[in-house]
Amino acid sequence: MRKRLLLFFLGFSLIFRAAADEGMWLPLLLGQQVYNDMVKKGLKLTKEQLYSVNKASVKDAIIIFGNGCTGELVSSEGLIFTNHHCGYDAIATASTVEHNYLKDGFYARNRGEEIPAEGMTVQFLLRIEDVTKEVMDSLSNLSGAERAARQSSALASINKRLSDPSKSIETRVSPLFKGNQYLAFVYQRFKDVRLVGTPPESIGKFGGDTDNWEWPRHTGDFSVFRVYATKDGQPAGYSSSNAPLKPKWHLPVSLKGVKKGDFAMTYGYPGSTNRYESSLGVQLSTEVNNPTLVKLRDMRLKYMFEQMKNDPAVKLQLASNYASIANYWKFFDGETKQLLKYDVYGQKKKSEDAFIKWAASKPEYQNIFKDLETAYNAWRPYAKHRMFINEGIFGSPLLAFAGSLQQIENALVKTGSSQTNLKTAVDAASKARQEFLKDENRPSDKKILAAVLQMFYTDIPKEQHPIGLYESIRNRYGALDQASTYEKFADAVFDNTMILNDSKWNAFVNNPDANVLQDDLAYNLASSFLVNYQSKYLPLYQQFFVKNNDWGRLYLKGVMEMNPGKVMYPDATFTMRLSYGKVDDYQPRDAVKYDYVTTVKGVLEKYKPGDYEFDLPAKYLELARAKDFGQYKDARTNDLVVGFITTNDITGGNSGSPVINGNGELIGLAFDGNYEALSHKIAFDKDLNRTICVDIRYVLWCIDKLGGAPQLIKELEIRK
Repeated sequence: MRKRLLLFFLGFSLIFRAAADEGMWLPLLLGQQVYNDMVKKGLKLTKEQLYSVNKASVKDAIIIFGNGCTGELVSSEGLIFTNHHCGYDAIATASTVEHNYLKDGFYARNRGEEIPAEGMTVQFLLRIEDVTKEVMDSLSNLSGAERAARQSSALASINKRLSDPSKSIETRVSPLFKGNQYLAFVYQRFKDVRLVGTPPESIGKFGGDTDNWEWPRHTGDFSVFRVYATKDGQPAGYSSSNAPLKPKWHLPVSLKGVKKGDFAMTYGYPGSTNRYESSLGVQLSTEVNNPTLVKLRDMRLKYMFEQMKNDPAVKLQLASNYASIANYWKFFDGETKQLLKYDVYGQKKKSEDAFIKWAASKPEYQNIFKDLETAYNAWRPYAKHRMFINEGIFGSPLLAFAGSLQQIENALVKTGSSQTNLKTAVDAASKARQEFLKDENRPSDKKILAAVLQMFYTDIPKEQHPIGLYESIRNRYGALDQASTYEKFADAVFDNTMILNDSKWNAFVNNPDANVLQDDLAYNLASSFLVNYQSKYLPLYQQFFVKNNDWGRLYLKGVMEMNPGKVMYPDATFTMRLSYGKVDDYQPRDAVKYDYVTTVKGVLEKYKPGDYEFDLPAKYLELARAKDFGQYKDARTNDLVVGFITTNDITGGNSGSPVINGNGELIGLAFDGNYEALSHKIAFDKDLNRTICVDIRYVLWCIDKLGGAPQLIKELEIRK
């Protein structure tokens, strides 16, 4: 039976998806029908050129860049293209006020000028193995927490068996179809990555938060890195003796440009989707989770921006964290609006009602929606509390670090804890504190802390508050409905905590004492929220999470039995996928139609001298106004194309993904989606979904003409 089930799912994932360009396809399981459709739409490569274990293929040019992006190899010398926002942290870290690469841009004139990107790694996919039978055999007929624990153990065992730390080879098994299929992805990690080039932030982030998730877009969202290895091509830490990696495959670069209807393929690592979410899950997201997250992030961004706009040093300090918070603040606001606008709840409820009717006589499935509703009803009263903990209370960097000191308290007070455990915890905390202090901006964090404490008091039911906390604040600092009360309390926390005082911290480290730690205002505050949540509400969330997982697995299994041949594909799990579609315009509403390209003409129209989001460098203005575009000019528009849109199916994690034409040539980098289709994690919109891409000709112009780095252009395989 399990063997038949495995074959069923393998075969099922090969079925051709006819509607629109929806689908994030596993290259290992690219079926003949899908491939035939790709060829029909313009693909000229063979299946083996797309993905092969034994021969070099396009998959060997695609990398996991950092911890959550995609990149691609574009030369035989290990040169990498990815998005500016993917390289943002490395660029900011390399910058100083004197050498502000984030503000001014940077291009290495030779290999010696390339800057080591400390902590940055890239991963190459070596192969994919199906391990479904092995996992399913170990799970037998288990469910709930027991199944989750056994699955975790089984995946850890496979990961260990297929990994080889001596060769920097690591394996991660990914559950697909909500636990109905399991694939092992085997990677090799390279640790010597160096910054080669970046445009100024005014280009790489042109439009800022205003244009984020919007089309038309005029952002030069790219950065350039290089991966190094030992002389024999093996992974190694940074060393001056390392040499640029010789990749198995690199992408040639096309200067031919795009036109409407052109075939376009993205290859990369989409992070996560939940296309098979329940109607109850959609309802919880739109009514509780998303609005709470947006509200809390809006507050944090407000106080960070107040400090950043007035001080270049603070802007550098907070830039990466601010960009990360802002990106999904706008996303979840848009997602909620689109889910409601298109009644995704109603659409899913209709499908579920049909399933419930079909399952009425099938014991395995007949009660899963009753059980799911019970699970949601039990968890819903505490869902906002969890969002406040993750996005609010521990959205304060000080409280987030203070909460991590729980490891020291455990080592101090728990029976059986050794001095070795204590020393390990203290040493780890001291090291983490140094990193925390580098990024800590006290003025903004103090305002965040005061604001979130008042928001928690107002928004979260009183019976869920940490016992005695707010009474203590009221007794010492004032009325709980007054902002000044929380501001005074925040002042006291920041003024007295040992975390921000070197002499107090060193005294504690030299003589760790549980009473001293527990009496610290910052730790006491963080611990109050943490212990309250961990003891009362985390177990409830864990029960809900397990039940929701069981529902998802059974529901998908049942849907496939109910509709043999129904077109489905696995949700994104930050594993290699390809999607394909075409270059195309769209009409988001009545009397409004968007072209499929944007040009430098539009950049100049948006330009605002001295503006935080729409300023431009003087050299850019000079070249653009003179139309000095060289070989990168687009013949159709008689301008330089900045961006274009395609119908490809992508999500977060695809940032930096190559956009490839039918000949396997790089035509752009994917970097965003459009606001009208921000429901895409849960529901793909076949009419409005668009992937926003920076045109490769604009990238090369910024490197060559604007950046003055023609040596990088010479390194590429250019096709005209």
